[in-house]
Parts: sequence; structure tokens; C-alpha cells
Amino acid sequence: MPKINAYIGFNDTCRQAMAFYREVIGGELTLQVVKESPMKDMFPGSHQDMILHASLESSDFTLLATDLPGNSSVSPGTITLMLTYETKAEMKSAFDKLAEGGNVTHPIMEFFAGTMGNLTDKFGVKWGVFSAEK
Repeated sequence: MPKINAYIGFNDTCRQAMAFYREVIGGELTLQVVKESPMKDMFPGSHQDMILHASLESSDFTLLATDLPGNSSVSPGTITLMLTYETKAEMKSAFDKLAEGGNVTHPIMEFFAGTMGNLTDKFGVKWGVFSAEK
């Protein structure tokens, strides 16, 4: 059974926004800066101080975020629904079903933290799928 979380895109304000949300709703904040990640060489110098991935978590919620625009510019407040699966097979099945009639923005790929992909479904909803399994 997947876990669903909101993933918010920011334009270089992720650090400040997530710190604000921590003050308001609590939780433990984790920030990963591009230049401190195994993916740092994939990004230009102008992106090195941006937040690659932020996570604000408690026992009741998980809020995820990034500063990175991906293949297109990010409008502040853009939200992607993230599905997190135990297995890569479950993740791929959900991805394929959501992609029917939609638009794949990032095909499924393995990276240092697992496997992921992004798409916009046929209704215009942005989805990300993730599994820690490689």
C-alpha cells in the first residue's frame, strides 16, 4: 500500500518556506543541498546552493519540497503528489497506469536514493512515484 505525500516546488525559497512550516506545524526538517549530494555534478553552478530535497516529518505527516525546476520552470507553490512504494514493481505499475493518456515528464530512473519517475496524468494532476528499492 503506498503512502501519499505532497511535494512542493519552490523557486529558490525552499529553505525559508520549509523552516516557516516547521515553526507553524512542527516536525523534523531535513534539507539536502545540491552541492552536498551525490547528484551535484548533474547540476550547473547556479544550482549548487539550491535545495535538492527537503523533508518535514512527524508521526502524522510528511511534507516534501525542492527548489529545482526539472525540465520546466517551477511556479512557486507548484504541488506534486508523491506516491512512495515498498517495491520498485509496485511503483512501476502505478506509474504506468497514471501515465495512460497523460504526459511523462521524467521517465522512471534509478538514482542514489532509489527509483523514481514523474508525470502529469490525463486530468492535469502532477504525480511522482518513488521506491527506495533500486
